[in-house]
Amino acid sequence: MPSQKSILRLISFFAGFVWLAMLGSSYLYRFGLLHYATSDTYLFASKSLLLLFIVTIYFFYRFNIGRQESLNIIDLLWNVFVTGLIATVVSLASTLLLTVLKDQEHGRNPYFLDTLYQINVGLIITFLIATFMVWKRFILYQKSKWLVRTWNTFEYGLLGSAILFFIDFKIFTGIGLVISGLLAVLGIILSANLKWVAYLNYKQKWKSILLIILIALYIGYFYTILSNYGQDHGYTPIYSVLDVITVNELYFFAMIYSIFSVLVILFNLPTSSVFEQKLIEVINFQKLSQSRNSGQSEGQIFDILLESSVSVAVANAAWLDIMDAEGVCTKTLFFKLDERAKNDILKSIETKKKRGIQSQVPGRGSKENRFTAEVKHDIHKSIFIVPLFIQDQQIASMALLKDVKDGFSKEMIEIIRTFINQASISIENYRLMVEAIVNERYKEELKIAKRVQDSLIPKMLHTNEDLEISAFSKAAAEVGGDYFDTYKMADQRLALIVGDVSGKGTSAAFHMSQMKGVFQSLVQMNLSAREFIIKANNALSGSLDRTSFITATYINIDSKKKRIEFSRAGHCPSLYYSAKEKKVRYLEDNGLGLGILRDSQFNDFVDVNEIEYSSGDILFLYTDGITEAKNSKNEEFGYDRLKLFLEKHVFYSAEYIKDEVLKTLHEFCECSNLGDDVTALIVKVK
Repeated sequence: MPSQKSILRLISFFAGFVWLAMLGSSYLYRFGLLHYATSDTYLFASKSLLLLFIVTIYFFYRFNIGRQESLNIIDLLWNVFVTGLIATVVSLASTLLLTVLKDQEHGRNPYFLDTLYQINVGLIITFLIATFMVWKRFILYQKSKWLVRTWNTFEYGLLGSAILFFIDFKIFTGIGLVISGLLAVLGIILSANLKWVAYLNYKQKWKSILLIILIALYIGYFYTILSNYGQDHGYTPIYSVLDVITVNELYFFAMIYSIFSVLVILFNLPTSSVFEQKLIEVINFQKLSQSRNSGQSEGQIFDILLESSVSVAVANAAWLDIMDAEGVCTKTLFFKLDERAKNDILKSIETKKKRGIQSQVPGRGSKENRFTAEVKHDIHKSIFIVPLFIQDQQIASMALLKDVKDGFSKEMIEIIRTFINQASISIENYRLMVEAIVNERYKEELKIAKRVQDSLIPKMLHTNEDLEISAFSKAAAEVGGDYFDTYKMADQRLALIVGDVSGKGTSAAFHMSQMKGVFQSLVQMNLSAREFIIKANNALSGSLDRTSFITATYINIDSKKKRIEFSRAGHCPSLYYSAKEKKVRYLEDNGLGLGILRDSQFNDFVDVNEIEYSSGDILFLYTDGITEAKNSKNEEFGYDRLKLFLEKHVFYSAEYIKDEVLKTLHEFCECSNLGDDVTALIVKVK
């Protein structure tokens, strides 16, 4: 498919060919007149070629102007002006040439005069059609169904009326006048469509007035040229282009629309500045509105606010103080001002009478933080100060200065306050978005920490043929500080540990991972319970922060000797059921949490105890999340309830006891979240 440029080149070439053919046919007809052998065939051919030329130029500009996607009004007017300028220069040159050769034989040569006339006809028709197509774009700028139909009727009527050029107007004068009148009425109706004028700014309107006036002068000049061409030389064209209704209507329509356009633009000039100011306000408000969704930072929003407020208020200078959470100014943005001038202005208004501006939000004051006042300054004469709030916190304060007294009207203040409110919303949304991003990142980090911690909790528990072991650990948040583990040593001994890190959350989980590393390292050294606790304290003292400590219970079960050795480092006392005695009791001994004392003094607080076990005995290790779990009455589950629970379940398996203790805790607390990390490790002797 050929491109638009290719089509335009083809049409241009064809138009040039038609014009040359039109000139040739006029020569032939003139030759017949001079030799008294007039042939109507050549006249008909010349008229036909004239109409074909008009149609060709029409299609050229229809492709060139009519199909442009964007409508740049000034550019279109400039193109018409340049076309008219070229036609005018050529026409003036031909007129000057006729004047110079007026008394010479060449100046009276009919073929020479026909050539100049056809040159003028071609250029003038090109200019008229170019103007017609530009006016069409303007009229259909905001089209409606009725407007399109009216325009199509007018356009096709212009093209169709050209047929009357072949008819003797002496007979059909009445029909010609009726058609011309109808087309003129349609042209006047269409000329009232000037909606494009409202979208020009003040400067563009003045440019448009100048260009349209020049275009109108071209139209008048060209009409005069074609009406009186060659009269001073006794020359009569073979036909008058003005006999073509289409050409006459093009003249009329082009001139009428030019006059209407100039008048409407002139009437709109007084309101142009107001309209532009309102447009600026809308654009600036849109900038502030979009800033909250475009990811712009607080600094960028403050920049937009200051720029927009200065533009709307037509302020001569301004500043914007940005404050921290304590209300201290941390940064100041200036517009045509500096810190020294700012301080001078603030001092000058301390003793001035201030007109307070009441806030729309109760409790935010008036004179103290928002007011207008006179300024005693060489340049600036009035000031308007307004704060920015997010909820009840002032985050900024903006001051606008003008070089006239009472420079801030009520309407202007309301507009600026609207900007302030929008900026406050944008900044609050930005902060909420940042907070949401941080929270989301924190949640993601917690998920990773939870996966890591889950990998630290043993999935399988070491045991032997004499023991049944079951355990659980449930964190109050995503991660927790409870820990349990088992390790089977080579000499039929089994090591168990239950620990609880002070605090909750990620820091507790981190220290829990340290505890696991210490356990996995020391337990392989085949240490006694006392040695294990002492070495664990030494290892953790260098890595735990000063505010953290770990409680733990370490147990060695010797299956060969049927003996349990245990040591408690500040942890909850273990619960023990003796099948022989048929009694449940707590194994209480002394001990400090790991990391509380970080020197050799810790060794004095390490106690080790031993008990012998038999079939049916139960060892219940747990963390304080169980005993300190609270119900709706703020009552703790406590040691007594835990002891009573085990007394009721001594004949059940370790796995069953594990499930039941969780169920009992949830029933007691009447909720799914127990409020603290809970861990239990149950050992039952077979």
